[in-house]
Amino acid sequence: MSFRRLTAVSAALGLVTACSQPAEEPTVAPVEPSATQPAPSTVPVVGYACESGQTVNVQYTDDATARVSYKGATADLRLTPSGSGARYSGAEWEWWSASRDGQEQATLGRVGPNTEVGVTILERCTRPTSGGSPPGPQPAAPGLPRPAPVAGAPCRGPQLQLAAEASDAGAGSRETVFSLRNVGTQACTLQGHVGLTLQDAQGRNLTAVRTDRIDAGGGSFPGTAAPVVLPPQGKAFFGLRWNVVPNEASGQRTCPTATRVSVTAPSDTSPVFVDQTLTPCGDRVRITVLRPDLSAEAR
Repeated sequence: MSFRRLTAVSAALGLVTACSQPAEEPTVAPVEPSATQPAPSTVPVVGYACESGQTVNVQYTDDATARVSYKGATADLRLTPSGSGARYSGAEWEWWSASRDGQEQATLGRVGPNTEVGVTILERCTRPTSGGSPPGPQPAAPGLPRPAPVAGAPCRGPQLQLAAEASDAGAGSRETVFSLRNVGTQACTLQGHVGLTLQDAQGRNLTAVRTDRIDAGGGSFPGTAAPVVLPPQGKAFFGLRWNVVPNEASGQRTCPTATRVSVTAPSDTSPVFVDQTLTPCGDRVRITVLRPDLSAEAR
């Protein structure tokens, strides 16, 4: 083979060898974690010890939300305007808390199905707060409702005394104004309407008598009420109104007779009683919103 031909063959073999070598791997920059990936939750869980022995766990996830866990169920409740403390409400539960005397006191309630039925208390709970600030609620962001200053926890039955203050009569109608006195040693707050039960002489509830909620002037209740703060020995007032003429159009000839009035404070289930005789004809009575003074009650 001539030198020129050998050189040509060698050059061709070198070109094939070069083409058969694997290409160099490209350098890949490391992928940074996305800034939108959620970080693990660092919101603390606050445990409240309840009278029943149960524990209610709460996470104040932001300035207007409380995540409440109870008996295996969890619900996010939203901050709601209240007369005292911090009140969170949802479709089924209400969580209401206030700090006083080194303790955070709270109630968990079941929300009623309509405006005629209030909140049924499920648990009354406490948590010590001495030695630091409570974990929630914190001041709300601009535009969100803020908890009102704590002027006293919601009033409870054992610290209240019910009494009839005044009565009035019209053409076929009657009214008695009742008071609820704070006989405790600490201020407390009432807001809205009391729960009402009428009983006969045998102590049986007059379940057929319906209660309508109205404002102090007798009109339909708009759904909001100013809180009434009761210092020790302070009073709040509400009116009870009924007709004394039988509803003959519905076949009524005689009216039921109640001899005792039983009421519960808003967001409480402990009743207070007073003996009072009335005959609510038409199986219907009307009850006014709680007010801070007796003169506010007007027909």
